[in-house]
Amino acid sequence: MGTSIKFCILVFTGMASLVFIGCGGGATGSPSTPAVHNEWTWMSGSNELNQHGSYGTLDTPASSNTPGARTSPSSWTDSSGGLWLFGGYGLGSNGAGDLNDLWKYSGSEWTWVGGSATIEAKGVYGTKGVSAPTNVPGARYEAASWTDAYGNFWLFGGLGIDSTGTRGELNDLWEFSNGEWKWTGGSNVAADPTTPAAGIYGIQGVAGPGNTPGARFEETTWADHAGNLWLLGGEGFDSTGALGLLTDLWKYSNGEWTWMSGPNTTAPLFQPGIYGTLGTPDPNNIPGPRTGAAGWADADDNLWLFGGQGNDSTGGAICSAYGGPCLLNDLWKYSSGEWTWMGGSNLSNEPGTYGTKGTAASANIPGARWLAVSWMDAAGNVWLFGGQGFDSTTGAYTVFGDLNDLWKLSSGQWTWVGGSNLASSTPTGIYGTQGEPSASNVPTQRETAVGWVDSSGYLWLFGGDDDRSVSYGGKLNDLWEYQP
Repeated sequence: MGTSIKFCILVFTGMASLVFIGCGGGATGSPSTPAVHNEWTWMSGSNELNQHGSYGTLDTPASSNTPGARTSPSSWTDSSGGLWLFGGYGLGSNGAGDLNDLWKYSGSEWTWVGGSATIEAKGVYGTKGVSAPTNVPGARYEAASWTDAYGNFWLFGGLGIDSTGTRGELNDLWEFSNGEWKWTGGSNVAADPTTPAAGIYGIQGVAGPGNTPGARFEETTWADHAGNLWLLGGEGFDSTGALGLLTDLWKYSNGEWTWMSGPNTTAPLFQPGIYGTLGTPDPNNIPGPRTGAAGWADADDNLWLFGGQGNDSTGGAICSAYGGPCLLNDLWKYSSGEWTWMGGSNLSNEPGTYGTKGTAASANIPGARWLAVSWMDAAGNVWLFGGQGFDSTTGAYTVFGDLNDLWKLSSGQWTWVGGSNLASSTPTGIYGTQGEPSASNVPTQRETAVGWVDSSGYLWLFGGDDDRSVSYGGKLNDLWEYQP
């Protein structure tokens, strides 16, 4: 879940130096005061930690409804502009655990649409390839999710509960369309080291009806404009059934998986990424294996990858020797079947170079991090918020913790837009008045949150985990809107 290490000071070794979210239709709701560019608005939920949800009546919107606090849920935006939320790890009506509740936010109100209000609900798979009103994925978190070109929602894998009520890594593929779930691929039984769910890779570059990625979690996902779904890496099972970090790239199109690049085995200890020359594509280039990276697809359907926890050009040997973490801030592009190292460092645990707030510069770069939220706005700019990683501190020490910095990537340059350039073990968020935008508002530091982009180009942020409490890990259920 990315919550075991919260706020640390690490010795500087001298060698250390973002979901494309599909856009939907109309906006989901407006604050009581008109939004202002570059201001946050706290829209709903609590400014306190570990709040239980208020479910209300199934399929009935109400101003009092709100999902409970949680980390690592899945999200998508529908064609009518509604924001959808599924599962995660958090607080249900009977305690803390894996969730499979389905929510919609529209017209400034939440609606509980499906799934269970209780934790650890098992999946109801039905018949593979057949949708049914009783079907529902089991409770899970750290799953992959996409929206296709038709506005259908897709869910893959994660850590959670299978059809038997057993908990483990999953590789089931689901489609949510016209209000019903359909199990379309993978297994309905969870994997573990004694019962692995190995990937079936087939031939690289060739689609096949029997192909499927192995069970995994904390992978990176994209959706291109043709409606193809893409998936990279994570922690899971390879072609031999071995469990570890992965750097395989998959495409799902026309009902079949294709293994596109990367090895079909987990990384051996300290396997490095192959960076090549900055800015130069090469068929031999490959990002190091990683989890929790940010990803987005640009207007030309190039796939972009930023950061995560994994192996750098040294294989992570140096940071591992100091007890970790091994966090990255490398920027990659996948285009025409080749990877290109586009920016950031090829070494792990780099502090950020923030520059002047509001001013783009070629030297600016977010610090190494994982479990951040990324968005792409209507103009094609990329936005990155928070995560768990390294701040601007340099010198004898580098400082690591949860972050609330907001970055914009435009025309190849990063701009530090808002939030703090320092990690903190105390809350740094300013909520202001609910529904009222303000230049002083800022969400508190967090990781494992989710986001959406509406058709007006507004950015939305929900939940996640922060440093302020050991009880349940300090989970949030606040909903924010940001107008770029």
